[in-house]
Amino acid sequence: MRMLLKAQMDTRRANEANRDGTLPEALGQMLNELQPEAAYFFPEDGKRTALLIFDMQDPSQIPPTLEPFFQNAEASVYLTPVMTREDLESGLQQVRG
Repeated sequence: MRMLLKAQMDTRRANEANRDGTLPEALGQMLNELQPEAAYFFPEDGKRTALLIFDMQDPSQIPPTLEPFFQNAEASVYLTPVMTREDLESGLQQVRG
């Protein structure tokens, strides 16, 4: 299932993780594992923020996917299923019956 992950990192903790190298290492490893179809990084509300769109094969992927953000950046993390335009059109056709 296609998922949207948004992580807002604690500024102090993310600064420390960036200085000691754990933040770029954790982000690189996560991006290699998830192979997101899109990955964006930007400041929001004064915090480093990541937005990833990726395919989740099984709910058991949730802990290993989110833990790097929790452990390395004390991040607030949001995870939600999302659809493409084609997915939405297909779903709406099913509802119309």
